[in-house]
Amino acid sequence: MSKLSKLQPNVRISITNPESESGSLFGRGVADLCLGVRSTGSLNAAAKGMGMAYSKAWRIVKDTEEALGVQLLNRDGAHGSTLTEEGDRILDAYNTLDEHMARAAQKAFEDLI
Repeated sequence: MSKLSKLQPNVRISITNPESESGSLFGRGVADLCLGVRSTGSLNAAAKGMGMAYSKAWRIVKDTEEALGVQLLNRDGAHGSTLTEEGDRILDAYNTLDEHMARAAQKAFEDLI
C-alpha cells in the first residue's frame, strides 16, 4: 500500500454573487450555521453548537444575505429562526455540490496517483 493512498484531496466550494462588491460568500461556515438553524430552529443554538458568539453568527448571516441578495433566515426574535425557502434551496444545492465535488476530486486524485 502506497503512502499516497492515505492522502485525500480537500475541495472547498462557495456560492457567490458576481455582482456583489462584498467579499462575503456562502461557504462551509455559513452552510454549517444554516444546518444548525435547520436542526435546532435557532441561530443562537446553531452558533453555540459551533463555539461561536451569536453576534458573530448574526453578522456572518447578515453579510452573506446582503452579498447574495437573498434572505437566508426568517428571524422571529425569541421564537428562533428558520430557513427561508431560498435558504433551504441554497443549502441543499451547496451540500449536494460539495458531495459531488468531493467524490469527483477523490476519484481524480486516485486516478492520478
